Amino acid sequence: MTSTTSDAQLPRVHSFLSRFHRRQAARTVDFPGGFAGLDDAYAHSRGNNHLVVDGETEPEALPGHAEEALGHLPFRLVYVLDETVGTACREPMARAGYDCSTRLIMRHTGPVPEAGGAREVDLDALRGPLAVSWRRFAPQLTDEQVHHLVERQAARKRGAEDVRFLASHTAEGEVAAWADLYLEAGIAQLESLVTAEAHLGKGHAGRVLDTALRTAADAGCALRFLTAHPDDWPHTWYARQGFTTIGSVHVFERA
Repeated sequence: MTSTTSDAQLPRVHSFLSRFHRRQAARTVDFPGGFAGLDDAYAHSRGNNHLVVDGETEPEALPGHAEEALGHLPFRLVYVLDETVGTACREPMARAGYDCSTRLIMRHTGPVPEAGGAREVDLDALRGPLAVSWRRFAPQLTDEQVHHLVERQAARKRGAEDVRFLASHTAEGEVAAWADLYLEAGIAQLESLVTAEAHLGKGHAGRVLDTALRTAADAGCALRFLTAHPDDWPHTWYARQGFTTIGSVHVFERA
């Protein structure tokens, strides 16, 4: 399901995302209209070293803010939460060499399923599956880069009041699929749902998703959302699971 009109809950989603990125960061640097979230412990992780524009900002100044905050890194990543602000930033960011894409914000509007049988696990249970999945998705990564992308899960624990890692297991006890669930009063985000290659097509992602949605609903989170790539197939699967697109986030990247 998709919507062409902005959802009344979208500002709450934006606020949640902004808070999460601030809390996750080891340090932040503010600029007019946003902030840089930084963590030297995970210097290879774009998800831990980036800009978040969560208010009004001067589009022409945004490339300079990125250089100032991220100049010590070999990459640049900027999230712009508001669609109107993001659109205004497209041209100056393109001139500065940035590629622009979007992430869909999808709100769960369908019936809440029964728990799917996934359970909460700790980071130790996910280290191996995460490392294998990163090498599958990005085989060019070095061992150090993979290490940062795995260990950054620890920083995500800071991002929300209640952060859980959920996993579906095979009959033999092997982790088959997993995801993050971030919970605060009345709102929850599902993020990074992944199925191990050996267990694709066996329903494990659905079990994790159902468990996350039921867990969030039981915790009083009437607003449940996730983000998805518009050009990749999972967003169509999420739509079949009762998610509706309510907005998008602009993403600017440069090597």
